[in-house]
Amino acid sequence: VQLVESGGGLVQPGGSLRLSCAASGFTFSTYAMTWYRQAPGKERELAATISSNGISSYYADSVKGRFTISRDNAKNLVYLQMNSLKPEDTAVYYCYASYKGYAYWGQGTQVTVSS
Repeated sequence: VQLVESGGGLVQPGGSLRLSCAASGFTFSTYAMTWYRQAPGKERELAATISSNGISSYYADSVKGRFTISRDNAKNLVYLQMNSLKPEDTAVYYCYASYKGYAYWGQGTQVTVSS
């Protein structure tokens, strides 16, 4: 099983980034997918989650209206489009797959929002 995040980097406030998570080794289309993030000195928190079929999604209040989660079950990919980024969005972003008693984490990708 692998979850590999990409797309992180340094961006100025107000800018945009798109994170990707490539999944392999499990039946991706049956798993809900979630992006978590962990800022320095803080606990990991949920940013956004999407149902296995992509119909339902949920966002933390802190990112609602700025971030969009989506998935492509044909390509085993999940995305996080991040717009209007703020310095407080700086964190390591993790991809997480869950289905009943099974759960997998990616290794994370760093997002830094700074001028």
